[in-house]
Amino acid sequence: MNLDFAKSDGLVTAVVQDAASSRVLMVGYMNEESFRKTVDTGFVTFYSRSRKKLWTKGESSGHRLLVKEISADCDLDAVLVKVEAQGPGVCHEGYQSCFFRRLENGAWQVAEPRTYDPDAVYGGKA
Repeated sequence: MNLDFAKSDGLVTAVVQDAASSRVLMVGYMNEESFRKTVDTGFVTFYSRSRKKLWTKGESSGHRLLVKEISADCDLDAVLVKVEAQGPGVCHEGYQSCFFRRLENGAWQVAEPRTYDPDAVYGGKA
């Protein structure tokens, strides 16, 4: 599959969804190398825009994302990666999903409990 990495400065958006529940867990970015590594290893690897390097989800926490299916959008500039999450959560703030806040009455509210202690996992570096 020829994804359009050129459209957004070498990156495609990667939406990560739980394969069993269909919940969106996180959104990241992949360059061609991280996409290829994801396909080759079966574990989700992103390109960090801030650190300018590849990172495999779970390399610090152990909360890896096992790929179950990859789909591309019609423009071939975004992918949907359905996964089996290995661990209690994917969010570095300790939640199952990075989408744990909900807009209520014009203010963002935490809408669910933490599933793990990020300080215990990341040593206070989350």
